[in-house]
Amino acid sequence: MLPALAGDDRVTRCFTLVPGSDFGADALAAIEEVGARTVPWSEAVSRTYDLVIAASPKGDLGQLRGPHVLLPHGAGFNKTIPYEGSADSASGLDPVYLSRAEGAAPIALHALAHPAQLTRLTTVAPQAARRAKVVGDPTLERVLASRSHRDRYRAALGTGPRTLVALTSTWGPESLLRRRPDLPALLAAHLPYDAYQLALIVHPNEWSRIGAFELGQRLAPALAAGMLLPHPRDEWASVLVAADALITDHGSAALYYAAADDRPVVAACRGGDELLPSSPMDVLLGGVPELGPADDLPKALRAYRPGRAAEAARAAFAHRHDALRRLRDELYTLLDLTPPDHPSPAAAPLPLPDTPRRTPFAFDVHVEFTEDSTSITRHPAGMGAPGHHLAVEQGAASEQLARSAGLLYRRSLVGPADGAGLSRTFDGWARQTLSDYPGCRTAAAVLPTGRCLLRVRGHERPYVLEAGPATENGRVARADPAATVSAAHAWLTTTTSTTGADTTLTCVVG
Repeated sequence: MLPALAGDDRVTRCFTLVPGSDFGADALAAIEEVGARTVPWSEAVSRTYDLVIAASPKGDLGQLRGPHVLLPHGAGFNKTIPYEGSADSASGLDPVYLSRAEGAAPIALHALAHPAQLTRLTTVAPQAARRAKVVGDPTLERVLASRSHRDRYRAALGTGPRTLVALTSTWGPESLLRRRPDLPALLAAHLPYDAYQLALIVHPNEWSRIGAFELGQRLAPALAAGMLLPHPRDEWASVLVAADALITDHGSAALYYAAADDRPVVAACRGGDELLPSSPMDVLLGGVPELGPADDLPKALRAYRPGRAAEAARAAFAHRHDALRRLRDELYTLLDLTPPDHPSPAAAPLPLPDTPRRTPFAFDVHVEFTEDSTSITRHPAGMGAPGHHLAVEQGAASEQLARSAGLLYRRSLVGPADGAGLSRTFDGWARQTLSDYPGCRTAAAVLPTGRCLLRVRGHERPYVLEAGPATENGRVARADPAATVSAAHAWLTTTTSTTGADTTLTCVVG
């Protein structure tokens, strides 16, 4: 909404929070994070404003003097909240909250995203519908404006050639995290690390209810296995644009994903009594595959039929690419101001995600040899069946894992200097490592250039490994060097031949 009034020094923006919200602390933190000015509620109700813009009709909003604009957040009106307002009424379209008491500030505009929403509002609250207009969805405009940035988002997330699977969890008892709290960890255990990347998008209300620390503790196994947990404000949408597939509950984030591109969508749970029949999310969930056990995900993704999710999104959004202009015109009409001379604002692309990225420090590595190649499948250690060998990053993983490793590697040559300016050579470190860890068969260093150095127990000389890129669908794909080290380790410790010259090994990863 704010870009609609950007660049106009006649407009002063300030924020307040209606008392009684269960999520108020995080709402104020979000306002402070962007450096906006807040007004205490007691002070806010003592003033008169030219415009009051709110995302929800609930609470004591009527005490704020001035014409009100309702600009609902989220895509569509898909759920009802039990024990609140009218039974079976869509949250956001409930006549209990849309009717104002005598003397309360009037609702001058109820901005909607699709004509079907206006039809529903006319049915349940005809008086409120007279003040409603269809303008579109400004959040969708940002998502659509960001599609050309997809490769940049994936690079920032460290996705590489992997399939990025996003999970979305709304808030409340029917959400994915409440219904299937073990799903993120199960997916992290079953999906090969070099083939899939996971990201979990959690509704801001759940972040507020649980707290960032507690959420991290609950998701610790999946996070340690490399799952991303994007920030609940702008980053969630950047991840949606970057994703190759979506696992969703009945939260409306899935509609933004489906409206941007027609990529696979899978239902994790159906929303129970909260999901309203025939709503866009009900249509979406009824037309996509449902995920059973976590290890069935590849099968569920293959079962997706193009067009099903996009059809539901068309029932949620109108005036694509034009919502911000239409909203701007409505707001300036209510302000009784002539819009500035500069062009209507364009939707700004979403920012690059800066979600913390974690790489597991230990892998169970499964190896399959063919006549001309070595296939490597890695799973975070301890989350699945043991493989051909355990590969552990020395100095990062626990000593217990290091003692069990068949392959120990470092992502730098030797680490800190020993004493006054002294440091070990690779060979000095490798020999010491093989001596200190009798169960280890190969010690390797991954250099910043991607070149790797290996020393194999019982082999006279060390090896230099250079991993070349592969070309896939017109793009250059590079494997994690630690995965190619595992391939070389498996080949060198299994083959009966010796190598004294350059040798080419074809490694299939992911």
